[in-house]
Amino acid sequence: MESNGKGVAHDGRELLMGTSPVVWGEPGTNGQHAFFQMLHQGTQTVPVEFISTVEPLGDDAVAHDLLIANMVAQAEAFSAGSESNDPQRRFTGNRPNTVVLLERLNPYSLGALIAMYEHSTAVQGWLMGVNSFDQFGVELGKSMATLAAEAIQKGTADSSQTMTHPLMEWFLSRRQNKS
Repeated sequence: MESNGKGVAHDGRELLMGTSPVVWGEPGTNGQHAFFQMLHQGTQTVPVEFISTVEPLGDDAVAHDLLIANMVAQAEAFSAGSESNDPQRRFTGNRPNTVVLLERLNPYSLGALIAMYEHSTAVQGWLMGVNSFDQFGVELGKSMATLAAEAIQKGTADSSQTMTHPLMEWFLSRRQNKS
C-alpha cells in the first residue's frame, strides 16, 4: 500500500490514476458484516483477494471446510452476482476477485506469498513510473511526530502546527488537569 501510494512519477509528472490498492481484511466470515455489503453493492468496484489454505491451521477441519465453502461462495457471488426484481436485492456481479489457495501455511508458503506481493508492488510501480522504495510520506509524518512529542514533553502546543494547534492545546489542558 505504502510503496506505490504516490501522486507524482519519478520524472515529475502528476499521476491521474489510482496508484495503490488499500489493503485491509478480516479472517473468515467476519468481513461479511464489516465491509462485504459495500464490496458487493457499493458504487465503487473494489478488487477482492481471498487467501486461504487447503489444510486447516488447527484441529477443527469442519470449521475450516465451512470457511472454505464461504470463501468459494463469496468469490462466486462477486463474479456472477444475483438478479432480483427488487433493486435492493440485486447484485450486479462482475466484481473482480482472486482466490489464492495455499496447500498449507508454513514459513515457505508465507514467504512465497509475501514475495508474490512484493514483486507485484515493484512491477506496478515500474509500470506507473513511481519509485516503490522511497517513503517521503512516511518521513514527513515522522518529522512532524518528533515536533509533537517535543511539544507534549514541554507542555506547550507548537503554534507553527496551525491545523492541530487547538487539538494539542486541548490535549495538554486535559493532561494538566489530571496531574
